[in-house]
Amino acid sequence: MNYKILLSSALFLVASSANAQTANKAYAITSDGNQDHVWMNIRQVDLSTGLITQTLFQRSKTNFVLTDVNSKKVSTASSAETGNIFQSKDYPTGSMVAAAAFDRRSNKLFFTPMRVGELRWLDLNIKNETPQFYTATSPVIDFGPSIDEATHITRMVIAADGNGYALTNDGNHFIKFTTGKKPVITDLGNLIDDEKNNGISIHNKCTSWGGDMLADAYGKLYVVSANHHVFVIDINSRVSTHLGAITNLPNNFTTNAAAVNEAGEIVVGSANVFAGYYKLTLTDLKATPIEGSDKTYNASDLANGNLLFQKEADAARQNSLTAAALSANTFGNADQRVYPNPVTSNNFNVFFDAQKAGNFHITLTDLSGRVLQTEKVNVGKVQQIENIQLKSRPAKGMYFVTVVDEGKQILFKEKIIIQ
Repeated sequence: MNYKILLSSALFLVASSANAQTANKAYAITSDGNQDHVWMNIRQVDLSTGLITQTLFQRSKTNFVLTDVNSKKVSTASSAETGNIFQSKDYPTGSMVAAAAFDRRSNKLFFTPMRVGELRWLDLNIKNETPQFYTATSPVIDFGPSIDEATHITRMVIAADGNGYALTNDGNHFIKFTTGKKPVITDLGNLIDDEKNNGISIHNKCTSWGGDMLADAYGKLYVVSANHHVFVIDINSRVSTHLGAITNLPNNFTTNAAAVNEAGEIVVGSANVFAGYYKLTLTDLKATPIEGSDKTYNASDLANGNLLFQKEADAARQNSLTAAALSANTFGNADQRVYPNPVTSNNFNVFFDAQKAGNFHITLTDLSGRVLQTEKVNVGKVQQIENIQLKSRPAKGMYFVTVVDEGKQILFKEKIIIQ
């Protein structure tokens, strides 16, 4: 028997299992677990099972150190206990938290307490010690101690570009922040409704407030609102496009928390009900329960470092044509602008290179010229990749992808095979 082969196989299985566990790890802002709605605790969740695996910070029980990176002021559990922790700026999660984002590169969990106007983070590099929190004040996110929910920051994520992005309930403050020792915080302005949204606005309180934010491997952001609506956000143009609404969720289940699991699916949780976690894909937005998931703690937010379409992006990079495009930043001919080809999943990418900035239409047609799908995209830089989701899966075969500019001139036309 070849023991060396057996040992290598065993090590591979262990490594694969460890990688899957890491990829499925997320951080949740949760209640106390007493059928309450006090979102001041930080717990670790396994997205594959929906079970709590660790408590990192528990309200009124966990000691802490909170350091202001600008003033160097240090607050501790003992100093915060002298006041009302639900309103205290000296308490890490005081006034409760509805938005958090995990930065995989620095191993920090960023968040903003509501009505506090500060960007805070927990340094997860410190193990088996008192949790070390940091805070950075900024007039950009200081909307005052207003009870107006419109200015509460309830969505946050770390994007593929390494920057953090956050959004107020009303969509009028799209915030960007760096993740270094002293974050630079910028208000990019208000989000803009895509003309194709059919009246479903990112600013509408009934449909679009609350929820969470995700990012994909191609530089886009996704808002999952508390009322189940999903929007894709173009960071450069700030245009918000409505993709649809999540179905098959229980009554009163508000989608306040969202993260991406190892399989590339979206896992959602509710701050309103104790009904466990559900998962779905952007393809059909149909939620299915994660059987056996935790129903003790409701969650106001989920955060991890996974990106949507990461596997597709990795596969594209392995493609020789894509690798050449990304490394040399050039294409030899137009036949290399749409990838992967053949298309084996529910999406493909279109690469824009050296064209003028502006709006373009990407159209998918069959060989007879029948239009199956048209997407309007805004290209704001010399090189840009647009990910196109197939709204309905066409039959296997050959199709055309045509890109037309605002003057209705064909930029390029390319054959693709859908398998």
